[in-house]
Amino acid sequence: MRYIRYAFLIVLAVALVTVAMANRGAVTLHLLPEELAGFVPLANTLQLPLFMIIFGSIVAGLLIGFVWEWFREHKGRAEGARARREVKNLEREVTRLKADVVDEKDEILALLEKSA
Repeated sequence: MRYIRYAFLIVLAVALVTVAMANRGAVTLHLLPEELAGFVPLANTLQLPLFMIIFGSIVAGLLIGFVWEWFREHKGRAEGARARREVKNLEREVTRLKADVVDEKDEILALLEKSA
């Protein structure tokens, strides 16, 4: 399985390098439309190689997707944490109740119950 993973990573790296080499020409990226550029005092254009724009877009899409899923699954994580706290509280209560029952019994019966 490890070799399959390494082979996949090598093929992926070769494909990414090939795309980068084929798209290394500089392009102008406009951050805002021309009508809005006058209202913002920042630079409106960037000169970047096309492969950087492609790879940056892929990375930005992945990050947005991960953050979106993290927020979407918040309810399930909170419910799981709440259930774990409840289980811990119930386990403590069961232990306390068993200790109360042991105090009322004979010492020999208490030893037998602890060993079980």
